[in-house]
Amino acid sequence: MITAAGIEIDAPARIVWDVFSDVERWPEWTASVTSLVGIDGPGLAVGKRFAIKQPRMPKLVWEVTEVEPGVGWTWVQRSPGGLTVAGHRVAPLPGDRTRVDQHIDQRGPVGLLVGALMRRMTRRYLQLEAEGLKARSELVSRGAAT
Repeated sequence: MITAAGIEIDAPARIVWDVFSDVERWPEWTASVTSLVGIDGPGLAVGKRFAIKQPRMPKLVWEVTEVEPGVGWTWVQRSPGGLTVAGHRVAPLPGDRTRVDQHIDQRGPVGLLVGALMRRMTRRYLQLEAEGLKARSELVSRGAAT
C-alpha cells in the first residue's frame, strides 16, 4: 500500500536538499517527528540507522538503503510480517523552485493491514513534513534561518 505526498517550494533544490537531508533536525520543523537520532552517527549514508519517534507511534528504527546526494534517499523499517519503504525525492524546477515528493510503501501481510489502518495518519504526517520542509527551506533561502 503506497501513500504519497508532494509539495512545491520557493527555494533552490540545493537548499531544500540541505534542509531535508539533515534528518536529525526534522523535529525542529515538523510536528510529525518528536525525536530522530542517528544510531550510527549523523548524516545519510547507506547502512546507517535512525531511531524515529512520532506522535501516537512507537519508536522505530529505519535503515538507509540508498542515497543519491542532492536528489533523494530511501530508508526501510522492518518488522515481523511487514516492510515499510520510505522514499524522499528533491527535483529542481524553473525559477529557483523545487518539487519534493515522498512516499510510504507498506508491504507484507502485517504491513498492508497496518497501512490500511493508519493511512489517514500516514497521509497527515507526510503533509506535515512537506509543509514544515517548505516553511524551513523558504526561511533558509531568504537568509532568515539556518
